[in-house]
Amino acid sequence: MGNFNPGKAGLRVSVALFLGSAVVGCQSQADSASAREQARQAQRVTALSTAKRVAAGRAAALMGGQEAGAQNVQGMAKDMLHDARIPDASRPIDHEAARAAVQPLAGVRSVVWIDHYNLLVMVGGSQYRNMAMLDRACDAHAPLGDTMGVVVNVQDVTATTSEGADAVSRNCQLPEGQRAFMQPRRQIDALDPATRKAFEAQQGSSTH
Repeated sequence: MGNFNPGKAGLRVSVALFLGSAVVGCQSQADSASAREQARQAQRVTALSTAKRVAAGRAAALMGGQEAGAQNVQGMAKDMLHDARIPDASRPIDHEAARAAVQPLAGVRSVVWIDHYNLLVMVGGSQYRNMAMLDRACDAHAPLGDTMGVVVNVQDVTATTSEGADAVSRNCQLPEGQRAFMQPRRQIDALDPATRKAFEAQQGSSTH
């Protein structure tokens, strides 16, 4: 029987625990991203949610809780606005406060509003040009008002290719590619698709 080495055994246990925690951490991040996407796609006003709110409103009325009843009605109206993709005009986000909230995030070089709806977040590195950075920017906006009226665009200012310099964009409360009611789409790319196609064709011909 070989000699038992406590040091080696402890090292193996430490490595196993480290790998296990890394796997759990990655799974947790994946689950969080999945939960966010499901929440963006979910319909808030359903038969069940309406029944619950009506029952809660009746209970509040019976108990004489006018404030609770009013909050319940406001909550239903908020859900209906969300499902209709209409920003809540009573909770607009102050542009300067929103810009200031995003500026301190890791990787952010500068932040600027390019129109009433679109916030451009310029980052320093491809590792920040992703949906995770976009989610962090939206989270920073959440306490300020209704983020349905905000489209965050993340662009890498250190990119060395036109594709890498294209912005990753999404409305804070909607799935990728969708916009709020009356919210125009704005393409924020280093090159428009036609110019890029012509450029790539020229590059291809020059290599022959």
